[in-house]
Amino acid sequence: MHFPADLGTVAGVDIGGTKVALTLADASGIRGRWTEPTVNEGAPEALAQQILRMLEQHGAQIGCTVEALSAVGVVSCGPFVRQSGMVALATPNICGGLAPATEAGRLPNNWTSVPLEAPLRARIATLHLENDGIGALQAERRWGALRGADHCAYVTWSTGIGVGVCVDGRPLRGKNGNAGHWGHSFVREDDSALCGCGNRGDVESLIGGKALARRFASQGFADAAALFGAARAGQPQALAIAEDVCSVMARLVFNLVAGLDLERISLGGSVFQHHQDFLLPRLQAQLQARMPAMTAGVKLCAAGLGDKVGDYAALALVL
Repeated sequence: MHFPADLGTVAGVDIGGTKVALTLADASGIRGRWTEPTVNEGAPEALAQQILRMLEQHGAQIGCTVEALSAVGVVSCGPFVRQSGMVALATPNICGGLAPATEAGRLPNNWTSVPLEAPLRARIATLHLENDGIGALQAERRWGALRGADHCAYVTWSTGIGVGVCVDGRPLRGKNGNAGHWGHSFVREDDSALCGCGNRGDVESLIGGKALARRFASQGFADAAALFGAARAGQPQALAIAEDVCSVMARLVFNLVAGLDLERISLGGSVFQHHQDFLLPRLQAQLQARMPAMTAGVKLCAAGLGDKVGDYAALALVL
């Protein structure tokens, strides 16, 4: 990655349902990266306070205060909502109040939204904020596997399912910056698959990282690693479940291609990245088996930025 010679100290913050990652950089390059579990207790303002504390704590290690930062880029899982014109989060993997009260494993808070932009702008002079799917899309187009593609998407398969899309060279954002929430699109009638947003049978409720653990732990597969590890080993039950999981993601990918006429899709996120050798060929084969007029020549690939895509997504907003 090229860092301009006149670059001051900048920060990139990646907010996920599981962790918050902070990267600090200046003209000499990346100065450090730190992660913490995403706060999920206390007042709704706790998340913004966590970010500001991390900026203070780790900025001090390189001699930079929050107010002295040239710019801060923040990418976050969504959806976003507007509160007095400022972005707040209404994210099922952060806001426990969005889920039905009876949901097992519900988050330990009753938040229905989390203020983000307003408390950060009170301390940060130059702030750029995007949905993490859009930020990752921009980073992949600039430095990763989507370079040169004007009709493309980035898909993250992690705790949740997120997407950033680009058509005719233009990223799509929508009225609140929420374009790309295909993780909450429906692919199957399944009352047993309950998403944190309250939907039943959407993609995230079926194959998100939390969903895999919730749905298949009783069958001996405590998480994605256990499921796909057993499938690789040829265990029949695991293999059948894993093939079905792939079919759900393949439907999402096909819907993207058919709806937006894409040429390339890169995939990342912890679930995909750790099991891409098993998942990628199956997804590519299932995509190519559908409607060749739309899918012929469409390439699926692993994110070129690997496990750093979130860091680069945030930095892409300020470089």
